[in-house]
Amino acid sequence: MAPKKQSNGSVKANSHYYDNDNGIPPEMAQSSPQKPPYPEYNYASHGVTDNNLLNLPSSDWEMLGGLTLVALFVRLFRIYQPTSVVFDEVHFGGFASKYIKGKFFMDVHPPLAKMLITLAGWLAGFDGNFDFKDIGKDYLEPRVPYVAMRLLPAICGVLSVPTMFLTLKAAGCRTTTASLGAALVIFENSLVTQSRLILLDSPLVIFTALTALSWTCFTNQNELGPRYAFKPSWWFWLAATGLTLGATVSVKWVGLFTIAWIGSLTALQLWVLLGDTRNVTPRVWFKHLFARIFCLIVIPVAFYMAMFAIHFVCLVNPGDGDGFMSSEFQSTLNNKGMADVPADVAFGSRISLRHHNTQGGYLHSHMHMYPGGSKQQQITLYPHKDDNNVFVVENQTQPINWAVDPSGNTSIPGPLAWDTSSPPDLIHDGSVIRLYHVTTDRRVHSHDVRPPITEADWQNEVSAYGYEGFEGDANDLFRVEIVKSLSDGAASKQRLRTIQSKFKLVHLMTGCTLFSHKVKLPTWGFEQQEVTCAKQGTLPNSIWYVETNSHPGLQQDAEKVNYRNPGFFGKFWELQRVMWTTNAGLVESHAWDSRPSSWPILKRGINFWGKDHRQIYLIGNPLIWLSSTAAIVLYVAFKALAVIRWQRNCGDYRDTTFKRFDYEIGTSVLGWAFHYFPFYLMQRQLFLHHYLPALYFAIMTFCQIHDFTTARISLGSLTLKNRPFVGRTSAVVFLAASILVFSLYAPLGYGNMWTKAECARVKLLDTWDWDCNNFLESYADYSLVATASGPAPTSQAAQGPAPPVAEDPKDNVVVTPGIDQEQLQQLVMNGERGVTEEKVEYRDENGNLLDDEQVKALEGKVSFSTRYETKTRLVDAAGNEVLGDYVAPGQEDANAAGVAGTIAKGMDPETADGGVEASPAPPGNVGVEGDVEKERLVEAEAEGEEAVPGGENLEGTGHEEL
Repeated sequence: MAPKKQSNGSVKANSHYYDNDNGIPPEMAQSSPQKPPYPEYNYASHGVTDNNLLNLPSSDWEMLGGLTLVALFVRLFRIYQPTSVVFDEVHFGGFASKYIKGKFFMDVHPPLAKMLITLAGWLAGFDGNFDFKDIGKDYLEPRVPYVAMRLLPAICGVLSVPTMFLTLKAAGCRTTTASLGAALVIFENSLVTQSRLILLDSPLVIFTALTALSWTCFTNQNELGPRYAFKPSWWFWLAATGLTLGATVSVKWVGLFTIAWIGSLTALQLWVLLGDTRNVTPRVWFKHLFARIFCLIVIPVAFYMAMFAIHFVCLVNPGDGDGFMSSEFQSTLNNKGMADVPADVAFGSRISLRHHNTQGGYLHSHMHMYPGGSKQQQITLYPHKDDNNVFVVENQTQPINWAVDPSGNTSIPGPLAWDTSSPPDLIHDGSVIRLYHVTTDRRVHSHDVRPPITEADWQNEVSAYGYEGFEGDANDLFRVEIVKSLSDGAASKQRLRTIQSKFKLVHLMTGCTLFSHKVKLPTWGFEQQEVTCAKQGTLPNSIWYVETNSHPGLQQDAEKVNYRNPGFFGKFWELQRVMWTTNAGLVESHAWDSRPSSWPILKRGINFWGKDHRQIYLIGNPLIWLSSTAAIVLYVAFKALAVIRWQRNCGDYRDTTFKRFDYEIGTSVLGWAFHYFPFYLMQRQLFLHHYLPALYFAIMTFCQIHDFTTARISLGSLTLKNRPFVGRTSAVVFLAASILVFSLYAPLGYGNMWTKAECARVKLLDTWDWDCNNFLESYADYSLVATASGPAPTSQAAQGPAPPVAEDPKDNVVVTPGIDQEQLQQLVMNGERGVTEEKVEYRDENGNLLDDEQVKALEGKVSFSTRYETKTRLVDAAGNEVLGDYVAPGQEDANAAGVAGTIAKGMDPETADGGVEASPAPPGNVGVEGDVEKERLVEAEAEGEEAVPGGENLEGTGHEEL
């Protein structure tokens, strides 16, 4: 397409203005209209100057140093405060512990920032023994080097200040404007709060800022003209952009928005170059293209993958997160590898069945019954290897005992009847089988009863039914249907083979298919996954495979198989899929979440921590926040008007200042938009801190508009270009107001003392939901309050809120072993209070008291769960108990006697009390050891400990954000 003619006799070629014949600007064409372009002319875009940062005057570097020192003070002031775990330090500090221990965990964020925090802690002597599991947990007593770990985000926050200064200078702004921008970053409350804690947002902001700096410098070099292309500085800033892009996306996936921003501007540059036919030949254009592909795609991808390579090297041991990963992935962890197992599965094989979907849990049963439905034994999906995952594969009929009865009328009884068959009878596609649970002597069973949780007509309950010696019934029969498209190898498509064959188990009587999904059972099912029999189950959730396989009749030389080692790339891609799936699943509401529409107007913050009548609440500096939002709105209004006037052919774009205003500020606004609007597409948990990268671009936009307004724009005779004191004065006044507002809200960022009156005075919006009642009436009152007093932690971590923790009565019990009435009388006469007694009793499920011999006889056969009961009694001055007096709550003046009771659990309470029995006879061989541990974990969770219900308390499942 030919360039569009302009009224001044020149042509417009993208952002360059050239003479009609010679390709030089009109002002040069006037002096030599017929001469070819001068070799020394660089064809720079109109209004662009060389803003090389190496050419900054010494005064600028002095200003930069002074601002950095101020930032150090603001960010590091009382960084040791508070001395306990705050907000998501629960997670990111905990990840540091796991890195040091080498325990694999799953998190929705890439590893760079977490590894840097770990490095800081390790250099300071952190041994990984502190678990960070509770908000408010003390750092001082266990000597955690938390200050060193907080220093890493703090230094990132400090570095964002000089980065803003240099970015504005590279964009052509004056020193006054650059200083204003850097100072606004210093005194922005939310940026300060985030950079003083063990969180990821400060590293994210600094790498985003460094990307903006590198790209701004590269754009300046690119717009200086073709002769600046491919020079060392051009290559340096382009490569630096790619490197910082890789670092940004390696902190959080929010870096993908930064990549989209750079990608759109890169496409615009290539489009401009494509239209410059005079200076950019096709060969040169492709050179530009491949340079950008290498620097902006290859380098970031290589950096991102390198971070995961280090991640895998650090996490070599099994941990909480390996349940998210496939068996192939888990086999690469220490002690998780599996020995080679026989390939062919035969009748009589002892197997474990693994679900192909939902992170591959094992088909599992244990000696616990469903509380409803059939009240038969539970069948669940369990994520870890366990003896209760082992089943014997039986044929629908018992084998004939030819040795005893040659007539063939006598069969071999029992599930081990196939052990002596030689060669073993292999299982083929279409075979009908039964699954006999080894430890409880029951078979997998289904019937027309609704499941315990998913009470849908198309789903049936799956249970374990029978007893030792019971021959089973027709509801135990399942048909093997191998899914050939998912099975590996020709043999695995014809007969059942370990690992290689993927198959469905179709219930013969009802036609439903053995099925599992991500629905969790309640605590009575140890929060393991529900297993049902679905008549219309989706294919992925109905697929199973055999992981372990053994058979006495299979010789040592039998063909063996094992998981294939996925290698780095296999592990990398699998982890990306799991991260994406987990991230998309964070849709539950949270006490402190907010939606994107509320962020630009600072409608609500996040409660981070509260203790000792102090509070940390994430809130921005309202003046900076709202002013930057107003700057965005101003540019959008300008752009809308400019487009209308362009359509009316008003010729605004002939003005250099107009063009530069549109492009330079438009670039920053585009960065803001790419880091803000994508959040509208997400239905998951979102929080105010997700807006911080966009806020950085909004502050940059505000400063650029200030620079154009006070130093570049001329409206006829109206201009401030010749009055620099106006620009400096306005910058100083706005900065002073920002510092004042910062100081008003600083107690919420630092966790300082505050009064109720001061708190209420600055609470401008009702939606700013920090609690002023947490604070005392005056500062003098703080000296009267003990350090340990004050409200308990008031916030939950956004990464997965912990359940409410009930008080443990035993925490209030002082054990006084061997105390007798004479001692008690003496203590009472001396005015002692708080004397308690503890008595331990053992009772069965019916409440009957057990003596020592009975308890000893039950050890190892049943599980014991501890319950604490506190009773209050009144005693007189002589220590004698006063009976019949009522003691109102909170008025107990006498001594509390703590009674600890331990219940011995045997049969299921539902069946022991006359409910529907799970089988006609009690089981003969019950292995309960594995389930005793599960019971302990559920009880520990109820008592406030960080339990792993069913082995599935996996880090990251509640994790916030991209």
